[in-house]
Amino acid sequence: LVNETTTLHRHAEANFAGKYCTWAKKNSFESMLPSDVRARKEKAEHDQEIITSHLTERKITEQIMPYTDSLFKQAAIEWLIATDQPIQAFEHPKFKEMIDVAARATNGV
Repeated sequence: LVNETTTLHRHAEANFAGKYCTWAKKNSFESMLPSDVRARKEKAEHDQEIITSHLTERKITEQIMPYTDSLFKQAAIEWLIATDQPIQAFEHPKFKEMIDVAARATNGV
């Protein structure tokens, strides 16, 4: 009795490769003989190299959403929650001043 599958695979490859391959093909079974596994891995690596050579890296451009009142409201609510601010923060004079300054920006904030 063999206690290691890798040992069994090597034994089958050395002594029964022809019969095993015939059986595997007949039963639509993928061969698990070490040489076949190695060949599949090498082919997969080679195929990946072929695909990789055709790929080019694209720079991801930042998508800037145009201003809308609903987008500003959503951003303000998310800021309020993320920074654990009281709802009265929207009414604070310094918050309003900050928004007025940002509103005058022409190329984003």
